[in-house]
Amino acid sequence: LLASSEKDLSWISKIQVNQPAVLRRAQQIQARRTVKKEWQAAWLLKAVTFIDLTTLSGDDTSSNVQRLCYKAKYPIREDLLKALNVHDKGITTAAVCVYPARVCDAVKALKAAGCAIPVASVATGFPAGQTHLKTRLEEIRLAVEDGATEIDVVINRALVLTGQWEALYDEIRQFRKACGAAHLKTILATGELGSLTNVYKASMIAMMAGSDFIKTSTGKETVNATFPVAVVMLRAIRDFFWKTGNKIGFKPAGGIRSAKESLAWLSLVKEELGAEWLTPALFRIGASTLLSDIERQIYHHVTGRYAAYHDLPMS
Repeated sequence: LLASSEKDLSWISKIQVNQPAVLRRAQQIQARRTVKKEWQAAWLLKAVTFIDLTTLSGDDTSSNVQRLCYKAKYPIREDLLKALNVHDKGITTAAVCVYPARVCDAVKALKAAGCAIPVASVATGFPAGQTHLKTRLEEIRLAVEDGATEIDVVINRALVLTGQWEALYDEIRQFRKACGAAHLKTILATGELGSLTNVYKASMIAMMAGSDFIKTSTGKETVNATFPVAVVMLRAIRDFFWKTGNKIGFKPAGGIRSAKESLAWLSLVKEELGAEWLTPALFRIGASTLLSDIERQIYHHVTGRYAAYHDLPMS
């Protein structure tokens, strides 16, 4: 990591992303046929372990956070896991993700369920990031005090759009400091950054400033996780690894709803960064409805028919 005094970010302005090449690569991923049968079931179960099971609604209450935490601990129906002989593998989601005001509820619910799934909290004026820096930093500290061990922060998009790279670096450094021992996941809100070149630059700055993960979107923008953006962010992670030896995690979020899509994301990460990135420590999927579709596909694989609504009441 660079100390503030020795950072020289002039090279950032010279970076250019080859957009046609990125779009070609993104099309390749989408055109590929997916794995089938038991291989598909195995990959889908793996995908479950990468999910940050999320609820970020204005009408969140302690009871639906409790339900979310129960689902995080028991993501797939027990009899389906038994049929696949993986019921003893301890399959849970990677984390639950909530608003700062709901962190206490989530910590309490997971403790009552007797499991150690981490609680992630969004912060820093999520989703727009348009609040005073002092308030944004306080929000991080309060979420950590309440028991969040992962903080998903949003960057100030204006700093990217106006090319203020040093100011962006300094802000994320302050987020990092406020997190203390908690993991810092930095949301770039790529749909609002204007260009793929800006996505690469913001990714680099976020990693240099000490982010443990870089994340595509809040899920509240009009454009969320897309494959072209993912290719650029994954190449930035690879470049950063080659330069520093530090492995930074990747989290696509927003709009990933189908089991089939989740498999495309897994294979993209495996191809771009290697199998060693396919671990919850380095790869997450931010999703609220994806898990239900994965459970439906597993149900179909086991029983040969699609689930009726009442078959999977907790999804």
